[in-house]
Amino acid sequence: MRRGEGAAVITDAVVIGRNEGARLLACLASLPGQVRRVVYVDSGSTDGSVAAAGRAGAIVVALDMARPFTAARARNAGLAALSADPPDFVQLIDGDCVLQPGWIAAAHTAFQRHPAAVVICGRRRERFPMASVYNRLADDEWNTPVGEARACGGDALMRFSAVMAVGGYRDDLIAGEEPELCLRLRRQGGQVWRIDAEMTLHDAALLRFGQWWRRMVRSGHAFAEGAALHGAGPEAHWVAETRRALLWGAVGPAVVVLAGLLYPPAFALALVYPAQVARLARRKGLTWALFTVLGRFAEARGALGYYSSRLFGRKRRLIEYK
Repeated sequence: MRRGEGAAVITDAVVIGRNEGARLLACLASLPGQVRRVVYVDSGSTDGSVAAAGRAGAIVVALDMARPFTAARARNAGLAALSADPPDFVQLIDGDCVLQPGWIAAAHTAFQRHPAAVVICGRRRERFPMASVYNRLADDEWNTPVGEARACGGDALMRFSAVMAVGGYRDDLIAGEEPELCLRLRRQGGQVWRIDAEMTLHDAALLRFGQWWRRMVRSGHAFAEGAALHGAGPEAHWVAETRRALLWGAVGPAVVVLAGLLYPPAFALALVYPAQVARLARRKGLTWALFTVLGRFAEARGALGYYSSRLFGRKRRLIEYK
């Protein structure tokens, strides 16, 4: 691929996955013509993904599953596999996503327009938003504002040298690894941009309440750990999100119950929750508002789980929702 005054620009891709089946095949099929090489990092698949990726022409890296898995560690393994012949840019993509035609060219153009940019991301859409309310919520979540941003998600085009210069992903994080990486990149003077271009189709496959709940618990864990790592810095990384989760999901219910036990009419304080739903509904509708408020309880559980693990020195387990 070429950019600028005819200068060759090399772009490779790192795909991570485990037991993605047909979704992985669709992901790999979307990459030829947009990138030079594809590295697929497999995390203990038992569905033939390794062999299928090899047949599709990918460089396959089998992650050492004797160590605790994190998506960050898988991405770092993919980056390491590219280091001997480093590209200018690397497209990070999850194995349940399909890269949209023309995305790499659009992102290269954005890098030209924003010379300080080190990360460019675009619109990630859910492939089946009508399959469940949870898929629709995820699709809305991906639709972040266009312009300079603080962070990206799992899919993004990045300057390879910039990512490697800050040490890649922090591979002990079980969630929130992309925003943490973006924070360190921005501290080095880099910029993150979200452009108005179609980037990937994602298959969240969120079909049950329990899946959505665990995903929100994971978010709460990410908020708390991110704030513990970088909350004292000038960015106040995820401090507000952690406080909000704890206030609405833990402190609020505790106050209602304790006050109600001491003075039963005080149970009426619980009406603050439907009032909050009504307030938020004016912004983006009743469904979004209801799940936003309900999600605070799951986020609080995730944050408290992080604090508990840290206090007692327990190993943090991956919070999976698929």
